[in-house]
Amino acid sequence: MSGFSQSSISSQNSRGTKRKWVLEKDAALAACMVDLHNIGTFNVDTRFKADYLNVLEIMLEKVLPNAMLKVKPNLESRIRTVKRDWSIVYDMLSGKNNSDFGWDEHRQLVVAKHAV
Repeated sequence: MSGFSQSSISSQNSRGTKRKWVLEKDAALAACMVDLHNIGTFNVDTRFKADYLNVLEIMLEKVLPNAMLKVKPNLESRIRTVKRDWSIVYDMLSGKNNSDFGWDEHRQLVVAKHAV
């Protein structure tokens, strides 16, 4: 499962060069989004309220000062990718026809009862 976080996902920064997402950036992004959720200011059911990306950019600048992660295109693109990837995993684990996929809490990975 860590392959999602360490994949060679890139996005263009404001100067047009590719930016590679690494585990450290993904961990910081997830931690800041959890903090935003826990603060409660930007919560609306299952989504965040408008302008949360600007606050997220400021939060990430404090955690990763030299990363230069901007709302467009870095954060929007990465959040879209993470949502897509994790919705696939969510469906595998909790869908009606999950093909015997499950979660191994001890090893922290998806498991299957049969060869897939």
